[in-house]
Amino acid sequence: MLYVRDIRVPLSCPQPQAEACGRALRLLGKQERDAVCGVAKLSVDARHGTPLLVYTVAVRLVQEGEESALAGSSPCVSYVRAEPPSFACGTAPLTARPVVAGFGPAGLFAALLLARHGYRPLVLERGPAMARRVEAVRAFERTGVLDPEANVQFGEGGAGTFSDGKLTTRIRDPLCAFVTQEFLRHGAPPEIAWQQKPHIGTDLLRGVIAALRAEIERLGGEVCFDTRLTGLDVRGGVLRGVQTTRGAIGCENLILAVGHSARDTFAMLAQAGAGLVCKPFSVGFRAEHLQAEVEKSLYHAAAGHPALPRGEYQLSTHIGGRGVYTFCMCPGGQVSAAASEEGGVVTNGMSLHARAGKNANAAVVVGVDGADFGDDPAAAIAFQRGLERAAFAAGGGGYAAPAETAASFLAGRGRLALGAVQPSYPRGVTPCDLGSLLPPELAAALRAGYRAFGAKLAAYRAPDAVLTGLETRTSSPVRIPRGEGLQCAAVMGLYPCGEGAGYAGGIMSAAVDGLRCAAALMRGNAPAKADA
Repeated sequence: MLYVRDIRVPLSCPQPQAEACGRALRLLGKQERDAVCGVAKLSVDARHGTPLLVYTVAVRLVQEGEESALAGSSPCVSYVRAEPPSFACGTAPLTARPVVAGFGPAGLFAALLLARHGYRPLVLERGPAMARRVEAVRAFERTGVLDPEANVQFGEGGAGTFSDGKLTTRIRDPLCAFVTQEFLRHGAPPEIAWQQKPHIGTDLLRGVIAALRAEIERLGGEVCFDTRLTGLDVRGGVLRGVQTTRGAIGCENLILAVGHSARDTFAMLAQAGAGLVCKPFSVGFRAEHLQAEVEKSLYHAAAGHPALPRGEYQLSTHIGGRGVYTFCMCPGGQVSAAASEEGGVVTNGMSLHARAGKNANAAVVVGVDGADFGDDPAAAIAFQRGLERAAFAAGGGGYAAPAETAASFLAGRGRLALGAVQPSYPRGVTPCDLGSLLPPELAAALRAGYRAFGAKLAAYRAPDAVLTGLETRTSSPVRIPRGEGLQCAAVMGLYPCGEGAGYAGGIMSAAVDGLRCAAALMRGNAPAKADA
C-alpha cells in the first residue's frame, strides 16, 4: 500500500475526495485503471483564513509489485507492506484437542488460528450465538428483564460486538495486519484496510463474527454456546482438565479468553491457584454531546462539510496524580445498557457503521489501581460491583440509569435540566448527583478533568451535555501473570489471554493476543490425533 500525504484541497472544491485521489495518482504517474484509492486520513487546516481539506490518500496498485519502486518517489509518498506471518507447529501430538474459553476477539482469533492448523479447537462460550444474543439485548432494552448469560458482555463476539467496532490500537504488532485481513475476508467494509482510524460498526461486525465462526467450524473446530467454564482440574501445577456447565472435559491446554466481566470465573481461578493480581482500571460515566457541536469544536468553519468524517476526539489530563481521560468515543452513537449482573447498572457506548446518530458519546473516567484496594483483586472487583449497585439504586430500579446535565455535575446539584441533548440510554434516566455515587476523591478528579476538557474542546463547555452513569467496565480489574511460553505462571497448560486476563484493551489488541497465545500453544504441540 502506498500513502500519499499532504494533499491540500480547497473547501469549495465540488468533489474534494475525487480531486485528492486524482492528485495522488498523478503524483505517482498512474491512472485510475491502475489503482484503487481511498482516504486514509482527512483533517482541516484553518490556520490561514480559508480552511483547506488535508488528505492522506491510500493507493493500492493493481500490479502490487510496482508499489515498492514508487516508495520515496516524492517526500510525501511512503510504502507499507505487511509481511504475512508464519506460524510453527510442534511435533509432539496433544492427547486431547485444545479448549478455548470465551468467544470474544481473543478467543475467536485463537480458535481461528488453531483450526487453520488442524488443532480442531473446542470453544466454550457461556453466552448464546449471535442471533439469540441480539434478541436478548433488545429484549432487555425493551423490558428491563436481564439475562445474566446473554447481554452486552456475554455471548458470541464478546463485549466488542456491542461497541463502535473500532480497530484502532496503540500496539505496533505485525499481527494487526493479519487481523485486519481476516476481517476483510469475512465481510468487513474495504476501507478498514487503509483508514487511520478504522471502524466496522456494531451492525456490520455481527455478520463478520458469524462468518469467522463458520470457518472455524468448517475446519473442524466446535463452538459450544451456553457453556460456562466452572472449574479447573490442576494436578501438580499442570492442567489436566476443565469443568463446565455441561460436564467435565479432559484437556491439557486451555486458552482462557473470558473477557473483563467474568467475575465468577475470576473467583474460580483465584481458588484454583491461578495467582490473580490487581491491575489498573478506570471508572466514571458516559458524556453525551450533540455530534454537530463536537464537529464545530474540531472543524470550526468547515463543520458540516459533506467530505469530512464524523468528528472524534480523545482527551486526557492528570488531576492529583490520577489520570482522567475520555475512552471509547462513539461518534453518532448511543449509550448502551451493559449490565451483566442483576441489580447493577453499567453504561457503555456503541455506534452503527454509518455513525449517523444525533449524539456523540464517550466515557469520561478516572484511573484507580491496586493501591486503592490493598492489592486485593477481590476488593477491586467488589468496588466495581458496589458502584454498579449504587447506580442501580439511584436509577430507581428497572435498570434506569442515574444522570445529570454537565452544569449540574460541575456544581454538584444532581439535576437533569434537559436541553438540546436528549439522553440515548435505552432504559431511561433518573436525575441524580453522580458525584455522590463515587468516592469523593474520584468525583473531585472527574469534575476537575471535565473542566479541563472544556478548555480543549468547546463541546465540553455545553451546560446541557448529558452525563449518564456509571461506567465501570473500561478494562479488567485483574491480571493473571504469564510466564514461559505465555502460560500461566502458576498453572502449566493454561494460557491467560485477552482483556479478561489483563493483556489487551480493545478489539484489535485482544485479537492479536489471541493469536499470540494460540501460536505459543502450537509451537510446543502438534494436533491431537483425529480420534482424541
